[in-house]
Amino acid sequence: MKLAGLMSGTSLDGVDVALLESDGEKLIGFGPGLERPYSPAERKVLQAAVDAALAWRWQGDEPGAFAGAVDVLTITHAEAVEAVCAKAGIAPSSLDGVGFHGQTVLHRAPKNGVPGRTLQIGDGQALAARLGCRVVYDFRSADVAAGGQGAPLVPVYHRALAEWSGLERPLAIINIGGVANITHIASDGTLTAFDTGPGNGLIDAFIESHTGEAMDKDGAIAARGRIHEAAFAEFLDNPYFTAPGPKSLDRWDFSLDAVRNLSLEDGAATLTGLTAKTIALGVAALPDAPGRLVVCGGGRRNKTLSELIAAATGLPVYPAEALGWRGDLVEAEAFAFLAARVIKGLPYTFPGTTGVSAPVGGGEVVLPSASR
Repeated sequence: MKLAGLMSGTSLDGVDVALLESDGEKLIGFGPGLERPYSPAERKVLQAAVDAALAWRWQGDEPGAFAGAVDVLTITHAEAVEAVCAKAGIAPSSLDGVGFHGQTVLHRAPKNGVPGRTLQIGDGQALAARLGCRVVYDFRSADVAAGGQGAPLVPVYHRALAEWSGLERPLAIINIGGVANITHIASDGTLTAFDTGPGNGLIDAFIESHTGEAMDKDGAIAARGRIHEAAFAEFLDNPYFTAPGPKSLDRWDFSLDAVRNLSLEDGAATLTGLTAKTIALGVAALPDAPGRLVVCGGGRRNKTLSELIAAATGLPVYPAEALGWRGDLVEAEAFAFLAARVIKGLPYTFPGTTGVSAPVGGGEVVLPSASR
């Protein structure tokens, strides 16, 4: 099947899209990919939906801010698919499927016997109608309904990508987005995965609040600072970090309170050190030691963070590109692959990745029109 995958992360910087050929089990070929950035106006609408969701937390009527965000998501995601198809010289209607993650606005992990909840907004039917092809969406609900964490979803794609690359196992793949997560692929292919802790999210929020910039480019600000031990210890005192996996986080589960009064440089250093330390704790909790770490997501560009991860884990750290992967597009590729698995009726979450009792599939499939 020829598929497009879409991802809009919690950083709200844009839509990533990638074309992929797969049968849902193996990777067959890669088409072009790109990012369709959000305009300031679009980002403002999406941020308003996130803010409204955090205030709502499933209490009362659904926020009205979601409607405007859904319109923005439909338009921007359609434009992303149209652009990548133009790049490939094909029509969107010729695709066998589009994997549409939507925008996560709330995620609550199951805790103390209380089931989890997760919400990704987006209108799969509207996207299918505009593109003229099948769309697969709502990838997390079935896992949550089965008692799972609903995250992370990408590990089964990580395994397929590692097999395509012929990588030696055991292997660990770290994705550093707003939240950081780890995938461990055992020698026999068994998957273990969980969110390790904050990724770029806290760092980006701290930098933006102090400078107006979106990120600490190359980790240059953190490199000039020193870790504030008391603030560092306050973060690490959170029981999440010693809890066994599978486990998951919302980007907003941690606040900036502990670093709010620190200098720009020391705050950045403390938060960058926190991401590295909690990734190291995650690596230490894996069933067997990987020989190397492969880093995907925006965090791989942070030189200071990569150096701290290597120091904290004692393992060589490779950016995705060192293996011929497209580090900015791995998650978009993953949702194309997951779409293929949904279409084929294959599971994509497992006891070792989300805590479900047995492998789970899911996803909703819609066609451009009811008559098609």
